Amino acid sequence: MLSQLPKLAPPRPFLKWAGGKSKLIQQYKQYLPNIHDYKTYHEPFLGGGALFFYLLPTKAVLTDINSELITTYLCVRDKLEELLGTLKLHEFYHNRDYYYKVRGNPGSTDVEKAARLIYLNRTCFNGLYRVNSKGEFNVPLGKYDNPKICQLDILVAASEALQSSVIEELDFSHVLKQATSADDFVFFDPPYHPISQTSYFTAYSKLSFNELDQIRLRDISSKLALRGVKVMVCNSDCEFIRSIYKEIDFKIHLVKATRVINSNIKNRGSIGELVITSY
Repeated sequence: MLSQLPKLAPPRPFLKWAGGKSKLIQQYKQYLPNIHDYKTYHEPFLGGGALFFYLLPTKAVLTDINSELITTYLCVRDKLEELLGTLKLHEFYHNRDYYYKVRGNPGSTDVEKAARLIYLNRTCFNGLYRVNSKGEFNVPLGKYDNPKICQLDILVAASEALQSSVIEELDFSHVLKQATSADDFVFFDPPYHPISQTSYFTAYSKLSFNELDQIRLRDISSKLALRGVKVMVCNSDCEFIRSIYKEIDFKIHLVKATRVINSNIKNRGSIGELVITSY
């Protein structure tokens, strides 16, 4: 049945994602390597995958430490018809009580888990992904009159775009085993280093991402660059991030982003972010 459907939309992220890069791609374009200058695209902090869906590389390795996220991408790629059926049920039954019932039930099959994540993502507050110390999703219901839960055209296009991609649950350090030469382009979009105490109000996983992790990421970026790998890193504009990448002589560029998720409303709006490149 799905093979008979026309492509109803160009590929784009099927998840809303805090820190997603869809609105920044026009600013990123000038800093991206020419797509003909590499063979394999790597994205070790997959999230919403905005840059992947923009570039549509012929060969990609997409990884993330978030097991639910990776399960969802695999189901969009490989089990879309079954996934759509479950999403339609969520769409039919959606209300406040149903939301919290689904939020409290992680599901038993991969399709149930994937449909749950998409359903919660489309109906929770600001599409925020946040878990507590036990790894339990804890974002409250958002205020939407008619949330779009089963987006057929977007999911079909995403499934087609993902068909030739390797998708795995891995820590970002595994990219050292995957990207080995100038034929590789690695895009790192890690959890951003906080620029204030109030900017640390979410948890992407039950594992934190602290200064030591940022330095580990910097060191991995340096090792990749020494192999000729093209490396691009995004992060917050702060002295700590600027200083650690200056130490390895990466190029630092400033772009302007709009942040709508912050515990302090005064810190929402336009803010500087860094695009850091090895080339």
